[in-house]
Amino acid sequence: MKTPPEDPGRLIECLKSLGMTKYEALVYIALLRVPSATASEIHEGSSVPRASVYPVIDQLLDKDLVSVSQSAPKRFAAIPPDDAITRLLSRIERDAHSAKSALLAINRKRIATELGSEELIWNLYGLDAIRRKLVDLIAGATEDVRIIAHPTMLSGEVRDMLTAMGDQVSIEVVTQCWDGPAAENLNIYVKQHPDVPRELDRAKDLMAGGICIIDGRKIMVIVGSGTADAVALFSESEGFVRFFLRYYSLIIDWAKKSG
Repeated sequence: MKTPPEDPGRLIECLKSLGMTKYEALVYIALLRVPSATASEIHEGSSVPRASVYPVIDQLLDKDLVSVSQSAPKRFAAIPPDDAITRLLSRIERDAHSAKSALLAINRKRIATELGSEELIWNLYGLDAIRRKLVDLIAGATEDVRIIAHPTMLSGEVRDMLTAMGDQVSIEVVTQCWDGPAAENLNIYVKQHPDVPRELDRAKDLMAGGICIIDGRKIMVIVGSGTADAVALFSESEGFVRFFLRYYSLIIDWAKKSG
């Protein structure tokens, strides 16, 4: 059998993108042109070196892209293109899932190592960004949410998320005021800050903000309550969290006192 004079270069490149080698593509195309062929005929029709024909056929058999007869000599036939492409795509999908799982495991190991060996602290700027982070943190809680916050931080979206999560996790909030009635599943402590001298009013505004502790493992510390000047630090560092847990314990003990 003879190969027509057309250049199959583009087709070969497409098949290579699906996981075939150049020789596998040449042999498969050659077999599609005839009902069946021997190894010698495949060599003649595909221009694949004679010594490479059987190894290439074995590779195509492993990929379920050709069938073989039990005659002597053996004859080989290509499976229909629809089936061939489906099998190639399925193979790619399986390989992609395996690669993804392996890569995710490597990435998780790297992240775990970094978190265990470095004090990673992330910055957030602006009131809107901080509120969005608050909502995300509350939504991801699995055990408890502990918040000391200036009322400005407790937007309607934040309060709605607190109410929604109140049936799933324990929630405590210490703030200067709470708009509207608090849901029964929330522990809200409304406390005014102690008075400060008039000359320190500006400093009091700059210090407004709060902290949010999630599951005793994640923390966001907020400074400032203005739209532009609010800044927050977020971390899962054990030392950072432990420090502010102590601070939170002092504040919540004070907030729970009567009077």
